Amino acid sequence: METLSHLSLGFGVALTLKNIALCFAGCLVGTLIGVLPGVGPIATISILLPITFGLDPTGALIMLAGIYYGAQYGGSTTAILVNIPGEATSVVTTLDGHQMAKQGRAGVALGTAAIGSFFAGCVATVIIAALGAPLTKMALLFGPAEYFSLMVMGLCFAVVLARGSILKAFCMIMLGLLFSTVGTDLETGQERLTFGVASLSDGIDFSVLAMGVFGFAEVLRNLESPEARDVVKGKIGRLLPGWDDIKQSIAPVLRGTAIGGILGILPGNGAVLGPFASYTMEKKIAKDPSRFGKGAIEGVAGPESANNAGAQTAFIPLLTLGIPPNAVMALMVGAMTIHGIIPGPQVMTRNPELFWGMVASMWIGNLMLLIINLPLVGLWVKLLQVPYRLMFPAILIFCCIGIYSVNNQPLDVAFTALFGLFGYLLIKLGFEPAPMLLGFVLGKLMEEKLRQALIISRGSFMTFVERPISAGLLVVAVLVLAIALLPSISKKREEVFTE
Repeated sequence: METLSHLSLGFGVALTLKNIALCFAGCLVGTLIGVLPGVGPIATISILLPITFGLDPTGALIMLAGIYYGAQYGGSTTAILVNIPGEATSVVTTLDGHQMAKQGRAGVALGTAAIGSFFAGCVATVIIAALGAPLTKMALLFGPAEYFSLMVMGLCFAVVLARGSILKAFCMIMLGLLFSTVGTDLETGQERLTFGVASLSDGIDFSVLAMGVFGFAEVLRNLESPEARDVVKGKIGRLLPGWDDIKQSIAPVLRGTAIGGILGILPGNGAVLGPFASYTMEKKIAKDPSRFGKGAIEGVAGPESANNAGAQTAFIPLLTLGIPPNAVMALMVGAMTIHGIIPGPQVMTRNPELFWGMVASMWIGNLMLLIINLPLVGLWVKLLQVPYRLMFPAILIFCCIGIYSVNNQPLDVAFTALFGLFGYLLIKLGFEPAPMLLGFVLGKLMEEKLRQALIISRGSFMTFVERPISAGLLVVAVLVLAIALLPSISKKREEVFTE
C-alpha cells in the first residue's frame, strides 16, 4: 500500500508537461546515440552534463536516465541493420540479428528486440520500486565503517568484472582514487598534488575528466579506425513478429530479463555482461545450438531483454546506497552532486519526489521508446548512412562549449583535451577507463567515510572488522578477488571476455 502511494507521487511528478518533454528528449537522444556507432551513452552524458545545470534535479536526472536506457534500444537497430554494435551491450545482437536482416526478416528482428526491451524495462522498473524502500531502510543502518567497506567491495567487483587483465583494472581503480585526492584537504586546508596550479585547488572537475576520457578519447579512437557501414539494402518488412516468432521468444525474454536484472545490480560491468550471459544460456539449452549465429530469433530476444533489464536495475545501488555500479551511474552521481543532492539512502527520505519521479519516468520512457523505435526505423536507417567524418567536428564543438560553460574557464577546455589524449593512450595500451571513473567518483566519499570511522574508533582500524556488516562486506570483497585470481577461473574469465 505504501509503495502504491509512493508511485502515485512519482507519476504526479513524472507526468508534468516539463518532465514528459525531458523524458522524451532523453529517450530520443539515447536512441540516436545508440543508433550511431562510435557515440556511446558515457560520452553523450558527459557532453550533456553542463546542459542540465539550468534544470531542476528531478528533470535533469529523468533526462539523463532516458539517454542511458534509450541507448540500449537504439543499439539494437545498428546491430541488426549494419552488423555494428551501436552500444557495448548490443555486441551479441549482431550475431543473429544481422543474419535475420540478411534473410529479409529485419523488421521481425527489430520488433522482437523492441518488444523484449519494453517488457524487460517495465519488469526492471517494478523491481526498483519493490526493492527501493527495503534497501533504503537497510542502508540507514550503515555507519561510516559499513559505507567504506561497501565501497571497497564495489571496487573489487569493478576490478573483477572489467574487461582485460585484473592487474590493469586494479591500476585504473587506484589511478581514479589518486585523481580524487587532488585539491585542498578538507581537514588541514593543505593543497595536495596541485603542483602550484591554482585552478586545481578545488580538485579535478568531474565533467572535465569524464568528457576528456570518454568524449574526446572516443572521437580519437573512432577516427583511427573508420567503420565501413554495410546497411542492409533489402526491405525491412513487417515489424510485428508472427505467432511462431512470439512463441519462440517468450521464454528467452523471461530468462533474459531475470539474468540482466540480477547482473545489472552488480558493481563493475554487470549490465554489459547480461546480454552475453543470456546468449550463452540460450545456446546451451537450445535443442539445436547450430541455429545460433545463423538467424535464431532467441539470440535477439534474450540478449536484448537482458541489456535493458540490466540498464535499469543498475539504478538500484545508485538510488538506495549511493554506490554507482558502472561508469554511467558514476556520471549520474556527478550530476546529483552538481545539483546538491548527496547520493545514498537519504535520497528517498529527503527527496521522495526525485526518487519516485525517476522510477515512474522509466515506465513512461519505455513506452516512449517503443513508439520512437518502431515507426521511425526508416529515419534511423537514413542516419546510419551519415559518415563519421561529418559527425566528429560537431561532437568536439559541443564538448568544448559544454565544458567551457561549466566554470567559464578556458583552462578547463585545455585540461579536457589533455585527458582526451590520456584516455586515448589508455585505450591503445589496453586499459579500460571506466574503472578509473568509478574510483574517482567514490574516492572522495571513501576518504570521508574512512576518516569518520577512524575518528569514531579513535584511530583503530579494527572497527572495520569488529562491526559485523562491515566485516561481512570486506570478506565478500576478499573472496571475489581471491576467486578471480585462481588460475582456472582467471583463464575462463579471459576466454569469456575474448568471446
